[in-house]
Amino acid sequence: MTDGRALPDRGTRPVRVVVTGATGQVAYALLPRIAAGEMFGGDTQVDLRLFDIPPMISKAAGVVMELQDGAYPLLSQVRASADRAESHASADWVLLVGSVPRGPGMERGDLIRKNGPIFVEEGQAIARHASKEVRVVVVGNPCNTNCLIARHAAGAGVPDDRWTALTRLDHNRARSLLAEKAGTRVREVKKLAIWGNHSATLYPDFTNAEISGRKAADAIDSAWLETEFIPAVQQRGAAVIAARGASSAFSAAQAIVDHVRGLVEGTPRDDWTSLAVVSDGSYGVPAGIVSSFPCRALGRAGGGAFEIVQGITLNAFAEARIAATIAELERERDIVKDLLAG
Repeated sequence: MTDGRALPDRGTRPVRVVVTGATGQVAYALLPRIAAGEMFGGDTQVDLRLFDIPPMISKAAGVVMELQDGAYPLLSQVRASADRAESHASADWVLLVGSVPRGPGMERGDLIRKNGPIFVEEGQAIARHASKEVRVVVVGNPCNTNCLIARHAAGAGVPDDRWTALTRLDHNRARSLLAEKAGTRVREVKKLAIWGNHSATLYPDFTNAEISGRKAADAIDSAWLETEFIPAVQQRGAAVIAARGASSAFSAAQAIVDHVRGLVEGTPRDDWTSLAVVSDGSYGVPAGIVSSFPCRALGRAGGGAFEIVQGITLNAFAEARIAATIAELERERDIVKDLLAG
């Protein structure tokens, strides 16, 4: 459970939000929604800081102009910078959307090593410049291990409980697929959780999911759940790329909004969500790695805190798949162990 430090009060000062990779397609889909109040609520002003690398700052200036031209009533300020000392200064939320994408012939390990130094710099900048109560959401992939790197680089000044990585997109995909198969609305799907890594090894736990108050396995054929549902969730990102020739953008933006808004507003007591967080050893997941768990956010009254849901029963089928995705996270940690020293 997190330490429950206070979030900025609504209606007082603007919430200061950094979005990195500000000229990318995910940020382009995300930024107007933050400005419109979808992330922090309709009565919270936003001070929006766009960060990108120096060659992209002229393009970022165009994004700033578009945000200004949107005349968003809640947008108190918007600016772009390639200097983290400026963009991250006193930030309440840092959304690390930017990362190096996988290139042709690049293995996952190569991608992790390529992104490692970027997230070392991000972690150090957050520790030096952000608010003492900052909360960080890592979106850029491989997000679990990028989060692990940045968290270590930040040191003790930014505790474990301030770091999350995005598995809400996988969570949303899984809920949508279950609802479609069951012929119902997404809102009827509850207690669905993503375990492990945001990768092709992730495990969408249908064994504890409920659809309209019934166990998912009672509402949907178990053979479909085991043989079609799991790979469909695991490969959904690749399917989107194959279909549209580009990676998920507005669905990723929706997931980021859901992730942060959920932390701010809290999770209903009859449900849980999926957050990749620094493991405390729950469910035998090695402490320190960044893994997705079923979580509850405690909302504004809890200072934006979250807790891993305890006492969930996992059958042998679920345990085997969780073990596989955790093993991958351990291998990724070993790839960057030199960046985790100190």
